[in-house]
Amino acid sequence: MQSVEKAVGMVANAQKKWTVEEYLAFERQSEERHEYFDGEIFAMSGASEQHIIITGNTFSSLLVQLRKRPCKVYPIDMRVKVSPTKYVYPDISVICGEPQFEGTIDMLVNPTLIIEVLSPSTEMYDRGKKFEYYRTLPSLQEYLLIAQDTVHIEHYTRQSRGGWFFLEVKTLEASIELLSIDCTLLLTDVYDKITFIETPPQET
Repeated sequence: MQSVEKAVGMVANAQKKWTVEEYLAFERQSEERHEYFDGEIFAMSGASEQHIIITGNTFSSLLVQLRKRPCKVYPIDMRVKVSPTKYVYPDISVICGEPQFEGTIDMLVNPTLIIEVLSPSTEMYDRGKKFEYYRTLPSLQEYLLIAQDTVHIEHYTRQSRGGWFFLEVKTLEASIELLSIDCTLLLTDVYDKITFIETPPQET
């Protein structure tokens, strides 16, 4: 399973304004993945080992729990359309119910849950603008941000009046209830085989 860190600053062609049709035609022939924002495309760089393991652990946990249920779990290769001018690749997307696609089956438009594993180059973007884009999807019920350098998961749940409830967990003994897909994520599963590098204390 391919896993990457989204390097927002890596523009594939900084001089050209791409139409959506040009982007999709290019992307479907490209061996690399690119996200599209308002006429610009951005290449996606390779991930760290931590990122790859955490993404794989989380994907595997959900895949097992959703087996034989009317839900599907997609890895990063599934493109998601968040608006007519924005196309992205979440680390993990889940749909419970009938998946809806635009055009062909490589462009999902109704994810129920989106998960991003944070990296230094994209952390502010995933928390800020990207979450803002995701919130415009009427289907989206939950959003998870998983840290890779420490035990820390941020969990956002859509409320009936349109706001979002925020919960964070920071211990391996904790778990997260994903109510929209009726699954439980154990942090011991998410961070299985992850060794964190301790930062030496600062001298005063």
